[in-house]
Amino acid sequence: MKKIFPIITGLVFLSLIGLIFFQFLWIKSAREAREQQFGDNINMALPEAAEELMTDKGIMVPQGKKPTLLFSTERLQYNLFKPSVVQRFTTGEVREIIRKAFEKHNLHKVEFEFAIVPTDVQIDDMKSENFMKFYLDSNSLENKRHIIPLEPPSGSNLENISQEEYLAVIVPHQGNIIWKSMRWFIFGAILFTIIITAAFFITIRTLLRQKKLSEIKSDFINNMTHEFKTPLATISLAVDALKNEKVVNDREKTNYFTGIIKEENKRMNKQVETILQAALLDKQAVELNLRPLQVHNVLHSIAENFKLQLDEKMGRVELEFDATDDCVEGDEVHFTNMLSNLLDNGIKYAKSDTPPVIKITTQNVGKFVRIRIEDNGIGMNKETLTRIFEKFYRAHTGNVHNVKGFGLGLSYVKTMTEAHNGKIKVESTPGKGSVFTIEIPVS
Repeated sequence: MKKIFPIITGLVFLSLIGLIFFQFLWIKSAREAREQQFGDNINMALPEAAEELMTDKGIMVPQGKKPTLLFSTERLQYNLFKPSVVQRFTTGEVREIIRKAFEKHNLHKVEFEFAIVPTDVQIDDMKSENFMKFYLDSNSLENKRHIIPLEPPSGSNLENISQEEYLAVIVPHQGNIIWKSMRWFIFGAILFTIIITAAFFITIRTLLRQKKLSEIKSDFINNMTHEFKTPLATISLAVDALKNEKVVNDREKTNYFTGIIKEENKRMNKQVETILQAALLDKQAVELNLRPLQVHNVLHSIAENFKLQLDEKMGRVELEFDATDDCVEGDEVHFTNMLSNLLDNGIKYAKSDTPPVIKITTQNVGKFVRIRIEDNGIGMNKETLTRIFEKFYRAHTGNVHNVKGFGLGLSYVKTMTEAHNGKIKVESTPGKGSVFTIEIPVS
């Protein structure tokens, strides 16, 4: 697992980088293709618009002039006045002609500005409202300019006699238009890239958790083997002693060894019950028998139960009850076990050269009673703090078996606290001790 995991991570990571790289190349290539297609569509639409603008609309003379009788034919009048597009069309008509040409070539809703520019300075040009604004905008490279000469079709009345004019069209922010036309493709590419990336990180996270779980289970099996091996060895020695003739005839010794067997049997049963209880908690099959409990009474009782253990290590419990309302709805057995586990840990993880001191305080905080259990033990580092409530997790203290247990105690405490609608938090400093704070709603 240790060798395969980095390989899997590396391969998936390289695949992800490759996917993102080729997605980028695909989007870039697609944009270039769209830009080329967009330009081709404009290059096809503008000649059609120019041809429409050069269509003969009949006799046109300059405004304010009357046709003279010296020139009787329409051809001669055209030859004299050389009518321009500006004279024959209005701005709105020119815009509509260009618009129709654009729509014919799939340029729907594309905004544009235009101008009709004659070469004869005596003839006014024609500009759309915002043409000069975009024409003079030198900072924008996205305002694409397209210029095409206006030439009459061969054989028309305007051939060789029309003014020389140019149609100038500016498409503002052409790049934005192209990106906008690709938005769904880009959105899809980004969405699926995010999904694949998320799947990658979830996979890695799952593999890491499985790796940790495998290590925790291995530790649990080792601890369980050790925990059962000791009482079994003791029972085996006691049984062998009972077979001794001297012991068989000595009632006092017989009672002593049978007492050892009974105590070790109880110890094993308790360990089995602990494991089974953990299984029930996993299935959420534990039913609480809730009834009013006085927290201070429970804490007094627990402190008395641990007095002998503390006396052996020359330690003590300090009680400081400031809560005025300590009545809660709780299951007496589980509530007592929950708090007992915290005191038990305070004694187990005491410093070898310092007598354990467990300080228990209570106070009311809003609608909760806060129980604070502080010890002066070895404390915990940051990694242990983040995992302390995980099932089967045990902090490494140099010797795996110097503190007995399966790593189920604090997991049980957290589960029971939440089952009582409470919350728990822990603070700790290595070498200085730990503080567990439980808040349970008052009834």
